[in-house]
Amino acid sequence: MDELQRMDTETFKHAKKIPIIVILDEVRSMHNVGSAFRTADSFRIEKIILCGLTPVPPHRDINKTALGATETVHWMHEHSTQEAIQKARKDGYKIYSIEQAHNSIALQKVAFAKEEKIAFVFGHEVMGVQEDIIKESDAVVEIPQLGTKHSLNISVSLGIVLWQACHIYFE
Repeated sequence: MDELQRMDTETFKHAKKIPIIVILDEVRSMHNVGSAFRTADSFRIEKIILCGLTPVPPHRDINKTALGATETVHWMHEHSTQEAIQKARKDGYKIYSIEQAHNSIALQKVAFAKEEKIAFVFGHEVMGVQEDIIKESDAVVEIPQLGTKHSLNISVSLGIVLWQACHIYFE
């Protein structure tokens, strides 16, 4: 940690965060949840909101991929994704659903700004983001793909989207 100039857990908890929250909409895999925590830690985002049936820490299968990030990343559980986005919007967050949908915007065409408070919604591994959540979103963002498969694992999508939104903080 010292050689990599990384913060310890207590320093991280009190460090200034990037104004981004991740909302997991009915994500069922504990490994995907753990991976979301680990990725959220790496980008020092504000928090993760686990919604509906999304499993919550502590659990050994979440911890297996989180590698301790459940101790550094602030998180909460909401009964429904609808409640989570309503609270986020009230707190000034712009809601982006990450999904393949009619009128979606290609990720590379979205101009994220440092002053903008962002909430990214990632959906169920098979069903995606719920239709009512897509309708409530300020925008739907799609990761362009060139292959024969029509989706990415949520943990991969989360990493791509957070990098695109956060890379301005590395400049």
